[in-house]
Amino acid sequence: MYQGLLVIDADAHKLENPLVIRDYIEQEYCDRVGLIVDSLGDQRMRVVDFNPATGENDLVRLFPQPQGLGKGGFRNLHPETTLGAMFNRERIQHMDEEGVDIHIIFGTWNLTFGSYLDKDMAIALCRAYNNYMAEDCRGYGGRLKPIGVLPIQDVGEAVKEMHRCINELGMIGVMVPPNLAVPHPKAPDAFPEIRTCKTISHPDFAPILQAAVDLDIPIGIHGGPGSYMVGGLSDHTDTFVLSHIFVQRNQQQLALARMVFDGAFERFPTLRVGFLEGGCGWLPDLAHSFHEHWEKRIRDFDPTQPYRPSLMEFTKLMIQERGVHNNSNIISQAKNLFDLMWNKQHDPTQITDSSLYEHYDLRHRDPLEYFARGQIFTSFESDDPAPAYLPAAMGEMGKHLTCFSGDYGHWDGVLRDCVKSVAETAGYDRAHLALLFAGNALDMYGDRLRQSLPENLVGSALVGAK
Repeated sequence: MYQGLLVIDADAHKLENPLVIRDYIEQEYCDRVGLIVDSLGDQRMRVVDFNPATGENDLVRLFPQPQGLGKGGFRNLHPETTLGAMFNRERIQHMDEEGVDIHIIFGTWNLTFGSYLDKDMAIALCRAYNNYMAEDCRGYGGRLKPIGVLPIQDVGEAVKEMHRCINELGMIGVMVPPNLAVPHPKAPDAFPEIRTCKTISHPDFAPILQAAVDLDIPIGIHGGPGSYMVGGLSDHTDTFVLSHIFVQRNQQQLALARMVFDGAFERFPTLRVGFLEGGCGWLPDLAHSFHEHWEKRIRDFDPTQPYRPSLMEFTKLMIQERGVHNNSNIISQAKNLFDLMWNKQHDPTQITDSSLYEHYDLRHRDPLEYFARGQIFTSFESDDPAPAYLPAAMGEMGKHLTCFSGDYGHWDGVLRDCVKSVAETAGYDRAHLALLFAGNALDMYGDRLRQSLPENLVGSALVGAK
């Protein structure tokens, strides 16, 4: 706790113990996954995946991707939290020292599960990881809350696994990647090296979103560099520094934009989604862009009424611009140019192509409403001052959009004074600080988190919640 306020780390991480998790993996897949040390001494997962080129399970893939465009992490073990991310006794000691009451735990290797082409292997690994984590987090006084991972390669199995995670394993939420990599239509034979993305807002994934609504749980969207998922600008960088700068933000921005403009939040008005490990400083600018484009290109835009000036006005301005003395045929030229630009045979009012009506079904809903009604959450790390910007740019609702994350277990996480630095970075008042430390996480994860809190924390949990 911090001065009587509950502290929830909304996005901590597990470094999966490679010796232990193998005990949970079905035997037929056990030999196809393993930890290796590459030529530079870095740890990587070696996965023998399905190969579209041969139709066999003989495609060797390394995660994180070791080199090239979209390069993944290296030298990425945190000297203070690696052991704690593997062994919970060390984790709990760190939590006590820093004043963190609850860790909500996502994985590390499992961030790549959405990249596997063998859907049966993906299903098996998700089940293995979820069993492993449910057992791993038991017995620590309810302070460790694992998040399940779903095999989105098979929507039906993903829905079944979601129900199992919540109803049988007692988890409080599930995680999906921001997108599923699919063959690029211009280079289908080059997949997965050349690919495009199918975002989680795609209609094919609607049963997953509906199941989350039915269970009243959040979906955490969480990507990672070097995972062969589409990462935006990171797909065009070949150093880990640049890849990491762009991948988390770009993946989350794209996922959020598609969720909004594909109508996912409109179809599922009580769905809660966390766009995690990408920070929150970009949120006001993106939200403003959503509103501006909705206002000017959807709500107030009529594609059947294109701008068309009068020929007389056009000719008059052209004469003034060029001058009659420069060209005796200026009037004729003006008419010819006018006809070329606004000829009736190209009149858009006669075009029935549905592409004229981009996102037309969203014309009655300002995207800012999705933020205001508590459907969208982000996270911030302890040394990030960005939560202070959100209310300045977005008003009161800006206080309710982001949750504290120490990113425990990852190379860029902060351990020492991770709670204290949040409180001192931007001079938040107590009510705002309570939201950042726990209130927003409680709103995102909902009643399953609230009702599973240790009894000694319940009173403080109410501070700052909506």
